Formats: sequence, C-alpha cells, structure tokens
Amino acid sequence: MSEILNRLMDEIEIVDRHLRLLTLVREKGPIGIIKLSEITGLPHHKIRYSLRVLEEEGLIKPSKEGAITTPKTEDFINRLRNILEEMLKKLEGIYDDMPR
Repeated sequence: MSEILNRLMDEIEIVDRHLRLLTLVREKGPIGIIKLSEITGLPHHKIRYSLRVLEEEGLIKPSKEGAITTPKTEDFINRLRNILEEMLKKLEGIYDDMPR
C-alpha cells in the first residue's frame, strides 16, 4: 500500500479510537484508564493519549472517579454526524468516479 494510503488508514484508526473512548466515557463515565483498557483491550498508553486529546478538545475532563464528558460533548457528536455524512458522500463520489 502506498504511503499516503497508509497514513490515511492510520489517521482513521486513531480517530476511531478517540471516538470509541469518548462514547464509553459518555455511556459509562466516570471511568478510568484501567476500566477502559479492560473494556476495549487497548493498551494504557493509547488510552492515555486519546483521553489527553479529548481533554484538550474540551470534550472530557478528569474527575476523582475518572473521565467524564463536558457540556461540549453532545454538540460535538451532533456536528460529527453531519460531517461524517458529508465525508461519506464525498467518498462515494470518489469511489464512483474511479476507473473500473
């Protein structure tokens, strides 16, 4: 696979991980790294990185019991749905325009 495709797949996997963890914090929070690791099977360092990114975006915050969502979370999820729908349409267009 080409370098550009490898980078695209890597980025998609990272975003997927961030969103899976955000969903778990939203559904099960407060929740800590150990419990997230048990649920997802992901190593602690990857969870820690994703939680740091989500915290920097203002989507989660730490508490004594573990990570919890912020008031920004629901708006972000709704905006993300819209953006993903647009991206899917764009990807379908790219796919449809590819030579067969």
